[in-house]
Amino acid sequence: MTDLRLRRLGPHLAALELERDGPVPDPEQVDAEARAAFADGVHRVEAEVPVDRPELRRALQRAGMRPEGISRGRGSGDGHGGSRDVTRLARLADDPPPGTRAAFLGVLNAALPTKRLIAQGLVRDEAGAVLLCELVYKTEWDLPGGVVDPRESPAHTVLREIEEELAVRLPPESARLAAINWLPPYRQWDDALLCVYDLGVVPDIAERAVLEPAELRALHWRPPEELDGHVAPYVARHVRAVLAADPAAGPLYLEDGLPPAGR
Repeated sequence: MTDLRLRRLGPHLAALELERDGPVPDPEQVDAEARAAFADGVHRVEAEVPVDRPELRRALQRAGMRPEGISRGRGSGDGHGGSRDVTRLARLADDPPPGTRAAFLGVLNAALPTKRLIAQGLVRDEAGAVLLCELVYKTEWDLPGGVVDPRESPAHTVLREIEEELAVRLPPESARLAAINWLPPYRQWDDALLCVYDLGVVPDIAERAVLEPAELRALHWRPPEELDGHVAPYVARHVRAVLAADPAAGPLYLEDGLPPAGR
């Protein structure tokens, strides 16, 4: 049996102390220690595991501890002033006990990777020019839209963002999915999925708009052939791909703005 110690950090909080490069504990032993702490009034048992010890993280997950995120540079150093990123895990007194279906699904839901999801809208005028937003926090212009909130549909996001940032309400049926674009890492951003919605021809949207000053500086109309130099390269590519596609064929799948075969 591995020598396990729980350190009380407060009336209702305890931390599982693990050796940095020590042996992997038995999940049943971790479960027993946690249950004993809960019986003593603790509500939360937590642990920190170096990100390069996945076998240790998996053992704690089998004991019902759920990963909650990565703390950068929090682990003990390597003796030369360095530090290690650690995964923080925790189990609460009212979490389902290990071995049950509810516990398995709860841990799995917390452990599975998540993907950033973005929703943007393609709005045109009668001449076919595309509406672009000049943003306060970056130099490149972009289509209206934004990041999808947790438990929010992308179609709702694009309409919500336009209402919040332009003060223009578009009907829900106007959001027609035109493309799914997988974006590889770009500058400081990790990869993401971008849902492009064709919002149709709305020529008076710029005149109706009341811009949110914390987000937008101005709106611009640009023909598709004049997007380069104003927007990120992948935006120009997926806008042109959508405009060139047959809407009757259904939504496109793109990678970095291009059909996968064209990457």
